[in-house]
Amino acid sequence: MAVNLLPAHDLLPVAGVELASGPAGIRYKGRDDLVLVHFAPGTQVAAAFTRNAFCAAPVSLCRQRLAAGKPIRGVLLNAGNANAGTGSAGMQAAVQSCELAAEVLQVGSDSVLPLSTGVIGQLLPVEPFRAALPKLQAELAQDGWLRAAKAMMTTDTVSKGFSRQIELAGRLITITGIAKGAGMIRPDMATMLSLVATDAAVERQALQSILDSALAGSFNAISVDGDTSTNDALIVAASGAAGGAAINVDSAEFPLLQQAVAEVCQYLAHACVRDAEGATRFIAVEVSGARDVAEARKVAYTVAESPLVKTAAFAGDPNWGRILAAVGRSGVPDLDISGIDLFLDRVCLIRGGEPDPSYAEARGAAVAKQAEFSIAIGLGRGNSHATVWTCDYSYDYIKINAEYRS
Repeated sequence: MAVNLLPAHDLLPVAGVELASGPAGIRYKGRDDLVLVHFAPGTQVAAAFTRNAFCAAPVSLCRQRLAAGKPIRGVLLNAGNANAGTGSAGMQAAVQSCELAAEVLQVGSDSVLPLSTGVIGQLLPVEPFRAALPKLQAELAQDGWLRAAKAMMTTDTVSKGFSRQIELAGRLITITGIAKGAGMIRPDMATMLSLVATDAAVERQALQSILDSALAGSFNAISVDGDTSTNDALIVAASGAAGGAAINVDSAEFPLLQQAVAEVCQYLAHACVRDAEGATRFIAVEVSGARDVAEARKVAYTVAESPLVKTAAFAGDPNWGRILAAVGRSGVPDLDISGIDLFLDRVCLIRGGEPDPSYAEARGAAVAKQAEFSIAIGLGRGNSHATVWTCDYSYDYIKINAEYRS
């Protein structure tokens, strides 16, 4: 059961972007598992991908096509099969499936980006695409976001999506995003699959800058289990259908659009953690007083990914010893423990490296048993800070992953 998260709803259509979803039977039976996305001519596309050396064939193909600089006119996404660890045959399957999508969209054969998610190490079959894509092409519509959000799901329990509207230069701009991800999540880019689109007109370089900025406080600041997937991808598209001059990095509208896209991405990233496999807690690990942001992030991730911290959180146990142990092994050079402060929400456990005299176990337990709380760590050695969002480890996390290929 997702932590304080409802399924995606009220997703707004984005002019210049059409989606259709349907069942292809790639792995799942009786549910949608294939998404076709069509971009209007002139759409600009930016992306970020996993840095896992064993990246999936779709990731490699996406990188090649974006590096070539040719127009991108569509996305083809399948759930149930990651097409990772499949060698040259996997690359051929990715290319062939995109050719089939390009054929029904009547666009260039190299203008479709593939995204795949699911079981690693199994070759992606091409025939299901051949059978399903003509029907999806006939059903393309601007209001296809909700169905697409559901079709993306693997171990997710709820669909994930969010929309924002802002006014830029007198024009109403829409931003809508969807994502999937519940496990194998540790950012080394994005840590899931996500598609975000806007009808704003944006130059490609500016769009990539917007994406990179959004990642820092969203998909690159979450962790479920410390495992970086082979298939992580975030694609941001700007159709330009709202009209007006294209926004560049020097435009007055640039920071406003940047902030709005960041808000959409942060919501989606948080949704992935709230719906993490077996999660019962949503936890913000906030580190301050670091010498630089890298140091703050190092401490935050060490705490967020500690199995002992995460299992204590599942029990609602304010076991501050486990938190301090994680801080101590995080690799911060010359760490002076006399500068450490530790809070659960507003309850102080440690001040200046010593147990706070006012602390009572009942107060800490009251916080740790909440569905949401923060672990705030002060290092007392600088002015930099960072936040990482994570979850607990429950019995269900083990069960879900033990049975994943069953």
